[in-house]
Amino acid sequence: MQGVNVKSEIGNLKKVILHRPGDELLNLTPNTLEELLFDDIPFLPVAQEEHDAFANILRGEGVEVVYLEDLMAEVLDAKPELRQQFLDQWIYEAGIRTDMYHDIITDYINSNYAGTKEMVMKTMAGINLQELPQKDTHLLVDMVSDRCKLVCAPMPNLYFTRDPFAMIGNGVSINRMYSVTRNRETIYGDYIFKYHPDFAGTPTYYDRNDTFHIEGGDILNINEHVLAIGISQRTEPDAIDAIAHNVFNDETSTIDTILAFNIPSSRAFMHLDTVFTQIDYDKFTIHPGIMGPLTVFEITPDGKGGTKIRERNEDLEKVLSEYVGQPVKLIPCGGGDRIAAEREQWNDGSNTLCVRPGTVVVYQRNNVTNDVLYKQGINCLEMPSAELSRGRGGPRCMSMPAWREAL
Repeated sequence: MQGVNVKSEIGNLKKVILHRPGDELLNLTPNTLEELLFDDIPFLPVAQEEHDAFANILRGEGVEVVYLEDLMAEVLDAKPELRQQFLDQWIYEAGIRTDMYHDIITDYINSNYAGTKEMVMKTMAGINLQELPQKDTHLLVDMVSDRCKLVCAPMPNLYFTRDPFAMIGNGVSINRMYSVTRNRETIYGDYIFKYHPDFAGTPTYYDRNDTFHIEGGDILNINEHVLAIGISQRTEPDAIDAIAHNVFNDETSTIDTILAFNIPSSRAFMHLDTVFTQIDYDKFTIHPGIMGPLTVFEITPDGKGGTKIRERNEDLEKVLSEYVGQPVKLIPCGGGDRIAAEREQWNDGSNTLCVRPGTVVVYQRNNVTNDVLYKQGINCLEMPSAELSRGRGGPRCMSMPAWREAL
């Protein structure tokens, strides 16, 4: 499975990229939750147990599980000359701008994390001031700073591997993310898709240094011809224009239509995949709040190297039925019970990972929604989620498929 191949949301999943939560969660504090985009602090040992259960469910279904941290370590092991380049870039993107602190952090990491994977994990976990050797820097900032201050912030959202980069057919979008906190996460994807032997040479449809924001949770592969992207709180229409131009002008791409869904800009509708996910040939789970007319922009090539756009104001069911090629059934989170829907949507009840048509990974805690799915003939692979769900993302958010078989 050289390169990537993701031309649907439901094709038989063969390879997926995960990140096992690590010490980055230990650097979450009540005072940094808002800045780091968390509502609560997961208990790391249980979060890891739950994540391991998720990975084992996937392996049990014949999926090859690869970890982001391992891929990055493999890049640096194969090309040791990149280690310092990566470290310099990571330190700069952490906001360190003085030569003195650059050198202090470099010495600290090289002295304490000589192993490649250990170093990669430390860059994900972050560094606080009390870890660094106490030196008399003669700087006022060091005399007044709390020793618990974060010098290099952690990346606690990294276990949501869906967002930093996203597969589009046989290509990838390496995203510029909405928040400064999460934008740093894309450094790993940048190195992996440039240098890892399994992924180098993959066509890049968006670059982390591009101007406008886009996140992987807003990108859904409907089929080999149709791509859906959400215009959301975290994805700007300008980024969709850029991706459309790059996809349509790539001779290897089979995509000829992009559907831009204009969804409400709020945390409840953070990404398109919190609004709906495909779970079978003709079935989708949906956020009940998105029922009714929805503005969708159909983007197609104009035959001259540009694009043409048609605005549509129709029900989600009608739009999806047309592009899926058959009537579809929309299954609301909570099964129509408003209280259950609000509670389970908070825990990503409509955010599922499809392993094959009709078989999906779901959070065990969303029992009302899961019962509805069972009654619709869906095989639900339930995973524990008491701690992972505190990060406000479901099984789809926590996974980045790298290879799916054709439908």
